[in-house]
Amino acid sequence: RLLIHGHLDVVPAARADWKVDPFSGEIIDGYVWGRGAVDMKDFDAAILSVVRARARAGEEPPRPITLAFTADEEAGSIHGAHPLADQRPEWFEGCTEAIGEVGGFSATVNDRRLYLVETAEKGIAWLRLRAHGTAGHGSMRNHDNAVTAIAEAVAAIGRHEWPIRITPSMGALLDEVAAITGQQSTADNVDALIEHFGPAARMLAAVVRNTANPTMLDSGYKHNVIPAEATANIDGRFLPGHEDEFFATLRGLLPDNVSYEVLVHDKALETPFDGPLVEAMRASLLAEDPGATVLPFLMSGGTDAKAWSKLDIRCFGFSPLRLPPDLDFTGLFHGVDERVPVDALEFSARVLDDFLDRA
Repeated sequence: RLLIHGHLDVVPAARADWKVDPFSGEIIDGYVWGRGAVDMKDFDAAILSVVRARARAGEEPPRPITLAFTADEEAGSIHGAHPLADQRPEWFEGCTEAIGEVGGFSATVNDRRLYLVETAEKGIAWLRLRAHGTAGHGSMRNHDNAVTAIAEAVAAIGRHEWPIRITPSMGALLDEVAAITGQQSTADNVDALIEHFGPAARMLAAVVRNTANPTMLDSGYKHNVIPAEATANIDGRFLPGHEDEFFATLRGLLPDNVSYEVLVHDKALETPFDGPLVEAMRASLLAEDPGATVLPFLMSGGTDAKAWSKLDIRCFGFSPLRLPPDLDFTGLFHGVDERVPVDALEFSARVLDDFLDRA
C-alpha cells in the first residue's frame, strides 16, 4: 500500500507585502498566486484532482493507496502527523512507502533539466536561548548584562561557518552536476557546484552543512531598566548522521551565562535512491519530459515524513513540477508573492496519474 500525503496548513502572510491578496488564489499571467500555492496546496490539488477523476472513471490504481492530509505541518506536526502515527497506526496498516512534499520539481543546470526527488531531509532543533544577568538601572555600568550576552550568543551562532558534510543523496546529485558542468566533484568545490542551480543554491547550500539561524529576540520591559533575562529563538537544522556534532558545536558557541532549551526536536531522514518506486517516479517524469535527468536531493526543511517514518514507511518527496528556468522556486516557500505556474500544476497531475499506474 502506498501513502500519499499532504498538509493543508500554511504560514501567515501580510497583505501589505503582497501584490495581490495572499488568500485570493488569483490567476495572473499564467500563475496561481496565494499563500500555499507552492507549500503545498499545489500538490494537494493535484492529488485530489487525480483521485477524483480516477474514482469517477472507475480506474483504481493497481497498488492500493491511503490518502492523509494534515493540518499543522508548519508547526512541527505535533498535533497532526505525529499523533496520527502514534495513536492511529492502524489507519496506515500495510503502507510501506509514501510520497509527499518536497521533490520532483525541476531545476536547470547548463540548459539541462534536472528533477530533484527528495530522499533525505534535515532534522529539526528549534531552540530558545536564555541569558541570565544582573538587573539594574540603565544609566549605570553593568558587566553582567543579559541583553549583551544574548546578543553575543546570537551573533556567534548567526556568523558561524559550519563545515561541509556530504550525505549520499547530495553526493549523487553533486557528482551529476560535476559531470554536466565538466568540473570535479570534491569537498573543495561543493559550493561552486551548487551555484550552478542559480536561485535554488540558497536552499541547496544549506543541505551540505548543519545550519542555525536566529529568528526571534525578546528582552526587557522599560527603556531605563537592564533586565535580568533575555531570550532568543534559533532555527537549527542538522544533517542525517550529524546531530551530535550540531549540538556540540552549538554549546561551544554559547557564553557560560547563556543556556538553551529545545522547543521542537525531530530526527533527520535519509533513504537510498533505488528500488521499484524510484524507477516508477523516474519513468513517469521521463514520460512527460524525455530529455530530463532524475536525481536525489536532501531537503533543508522538515516534512510529515518524520512522523510516517515511525511506522517504518519509506518516504520520498515527490510532488512533480516542471518549472521555468528563471523562476526562483525555492525562494517562494514562505515568501512574498508565492505563486505556481498553471502549466506546472497540469504537469503535476499528469505525472501523478501516470505514476499511480507504475507504483
